[in-house]
Amino acid sequence: MIRRMMMAAGLALSLAVLPAHPRAQVLEIATDQSPVGLDPHVATAFSTTMVLSAIYEGLTAIDPDLRVVPALAESWTVSPDGLSYTFHLRAGVTFHDGQVLSPADVIASMGRVRDPKTGSPFASRLAMVDRVGPDGHQGVRFVLSTPSASFLAELATLAIVPVGAADLAKQPDGTGPFRFKEWQPNTFIALDRNAAYWQSGHPTLAGLRFDFVPEATTRRLGLIGGTYQFLPAIDAATAEALKPAPNVRLLHTQDLAYSLIGVNTTKPPFDNPEAREALNYALDRAQIVQAAYFGQATAAGPLSPALRDWALPTTEFPCYRPDPAKAKALLQQAGLTLPVKVTLNVLGSLPVVVDIAQVVQAQANQAGFEITLNVQEAGRFIQDWRAGNFTAFASLNSGGADPDDYFGRTFQTGGATNVYKYSNPQLDKILMEARAAPPPRRKALYDEAQRMLACDGPVAHLAYGTLFAAERSAVQGFLLNPTRSLLGLRDVTVGK
Repeated sequence: MIRRMMMAAGLALSLAVLPAHPRAQVLEIATDQSPVGLDPHVATAFSTTMVLSAIYEGLTAIDPDLRVVPALAESWTVSPDGLSYTFHLRAGVTFHDGQVLSPADVIASMGRVRDPKTGSPFASRLAMVDRVGPDGHQGVRFVLSTPSASFLAELATLAIVPVGAADLAKQPDGTGPFRFKEWQPNTFIALDRNAAYWQSGHPTLAGLRFDFVPEATTRRLGLIGGTYQFLPAIDAATAEALKPAPNVRLLHTQDLAYSLIGVNTTKPPFDNPEAREALNYALDRAQIVQAAYFGQATAAGPLSPALRDWALPTTEFPCYRPDPAKAKALLQQAGLTLPVKVTLNVLGSLPVVVDIAQVVQAQANQAGFEITLNVQEAGRFIQDWRAGNFTAFASLNSGGADPDDYFGRTFQTGGATNVYKYSNPQLDKILMEARAAPPPRRKALYDEAQRMLACDGPVAHLAYGTLFAAERSAVQGFLLNPTRSLLGLRDVTVGK
């Protein structure tokens, strides 16, 4: 009896001095909407790209400080003329189906993005690439037709998929820390821990479950009550309501994404530059920030203030001074009859966009326009957006870690996300030169591009919000990324 008591005491003592590790568990995440397909080379909706950022990786990645860092490529070298990049792949990386990562997968992935049959909105990010080929056993060599200062940042957005991958829209297969398990449309997506992940000891979670919860109040109460442990990309109203909540932590950073009114430059009235300028004069961005963002945003120029080395202050743009009379005069000068009737497609799945659209409608209707709102569900909105089937739309769009990442694909003639059909030879020339220019010259060129786009371009940039996320206090280790990537969940642990 005494011996058993001594053994029990010894066991208790040994357990007491063991290091306490949080028990691996599935992280319960609540998001506002279900993904629209899961193909990483096609998907653009935030609801999709957040999920995919935990499944896929690129050759490079963008860290929370917006620096380019190694990912599937552990290192790279660049030729003196800036036309050749050789990437050295990590050894022992496998896809979720068990296939070992090879140069052939990288080459096939780049080809898939560039293939017109894929219809990838990321294709223009490889416009400068002349050819891609293997370089030894673990190397991949990209040869560019012209130097590109943004090339490494562009690669961070291009997921590597296995050769011969099929039906990625429903069965994603990446190298990331979490692997696809199950998708119940409009209910949840479940991801399992990738036990073969290349980063030793990661991920520490057993998996992720994304629950689709349209109502912001339900998501908020679920986090407070412990049903959910993490809310990514919440709006300012939800963040404000969560401030006093016990056992809840708010995270925030400057968002790269922005709200906007986009217009089709091939359709009246916005085929006329004066009508585009008039729309900007009709808008009071400070009022939009207060009404739709509860003051937790900043008026938007063509580049996010998160890009501190590049973004111009909005005081540089004359059309950002609200002037309804000036707007009306410009519309009349363009030969348009007042009021100018415009149907505005609205991404209805995001409440902040609906709020913004209503404020814009009220402002524009006092400045010579007659705006009709066409609130659409996400699938229909994205379909019309891709097809250019709109006169104008209200939405949130993603920015980029380098100016060319956004400007090139969005505003250059033929850019992969230039749904606006905008073409400006002078801007094209600026962007082409900026890709190969040294930093001081690049800065001057992008300054010129911003001034050109602010009033004449096809996008009325509205606001860059503060990007908020919320987590239970037991969740540890996540760093909020301005790109909205959830790759950082690989570092998360959950205590008691």
